[in-house]
Amino acid sequence: MLASIEFQLCGAGSFHNAALYYTKITIGTPPVDYHVQVDTGSDILWVNCQNCEGCPTKSDFNIPLKQYDLRASSTGERVFCDQDFCTAEFDRPKFNCDHGLNCEYIVAYGDGSRTEGYFVRDFFKLAQVTGNLQSSLMDGYIAFGCSGKQSGGFASSSVALDGIIGFGQANTSILSQLASSGKVKRIFSHCLSHKGGGIFAIGEVVQPKVNRTKLVPNQMHYNVVLKGVEVGGQLLNLHSDLLALGLGRRAIIDSGTTLAYLPSEIYQWLLDKVIAHRPDLKTYVVQQRFTCFRYSGNIDDGFPIIGFHFEDSMSLPVYPRNYLLQVHDKEYCVGWQNSKTHTKSGMEITLLGDIVLSDKLILYDLENQNMGWTEYDCSSSIQVRDEVSGNAYSVGAHSTSSAFCTSAVSVVSFLLLIVAHFSLIG
Repeated sequence: MLASIEFQLCGAGSFHNAALYYTKITIGTPPVDYHVQVDTGSDILWVNCQNCEGCPTKSDFNIPLKQYDLRASSTGERVFCDQDFCTAEFDRPKFNCDHGLNCEYIVAYGDGSRTEGYFVRDFFKLAQVTGNLQSSLMDGYIAFGCSGKQSGGFASSSVALDGIIGFGQANTSILSQLASSGKVKRIFSHCLSHKGGGIFAIGEVVQPKVNRTKLVPNQMHYNVVLKGVEVGGQLLNLHSDLLALGLGRRAIIDSGTTLAYLPSEIYQWLLDKVIAHRPDLKTYVVQQRFTCFRYSGNIDDGFPIIGFHFEDSMSLPVYPRNYLLQVHDKEYCVGWQNSKTHTKSGMEITLLGDIVLSDKLILYDLENQNMGWTEYDCSSSIQVRDEVSGNAYSVGAHSTSSAFCTSAVSVVSFLLLIVAHFSLIG
């Protein structure tokens, strides 16, 4: 039975810009709720586990943190290194694997944060879409990481959640596991409101209609071909060396990253063009990475629209309200970053995070190896197809004012939050 599934989506950050999007998952018998960051840039779901070393103990999101206890769930079991899931994770039989040994994992993120542990399997309670704005519980038996040790930014209360849910393309992702068990198609979508909350669903989107572009094949992340960048209608003339190396010609789409990271040439040109629209601005640098300024007017009227152009005539407009992050009253910081100087690897890459993706419905279709987007009101609803009946049902948005979502962290800590946590290629 192919079903559509919805996830309640919340955003945490400042009162003006969501910095991190998370959802609630229910695991085990008896069932326990966990709050996890939604991340299309990684491939596994993991949660903090009992007696975890370095795991956070409190959260500025006002979320009571939980730790999964395998012994407390009657349906939980370990995944061993010689089982199919583990060999699929490593794409080969695990080295030095003896029967009865755990299937272990290590995940390193772009900010230097790291989690390690072993895989377990347990029942999940999932929200199957059964009618307009209606759902019923559906079971899924899913393997996930039990984090026994963490380091880096994960221990910080400003970004603390119970774990991360990865919606990448690998066999280990929750999407791939549900698809391999015949429960869903490998299609999902999200609509991230810049005010927090939004829509997240597995299933084919019927409404709105979404134009698409091909995914670059055989990539770890969701890559699309970038053809050009413009500011206020003026196209960037990319340097020939940049074109020859192919740098900046692919863009990674990643909902687990708050900001946008651009090759140095594109970054500097874009920043200069944005600032040039207001020559009277006095800019300053915060934390050696954010260009900031004070501005009392309407930023959408005072600054240009940024346009990214992709293969198949696809374009992605980014409005000032999305890329200018309001950190205090009348104080803004530019959300673009230089990937060469502000990523762990120092690679000249293009990575488009939430400030680019917000206020748009983004569709990932792994069945047909393409993805697409359209501007959309992420506080409204979309329609997804029920494969059993053939009907299209509405899936609604969740917001920071809903009972499920908690209050936002303080505005003062916003810059610290977005620096501390982004899941870039590590």
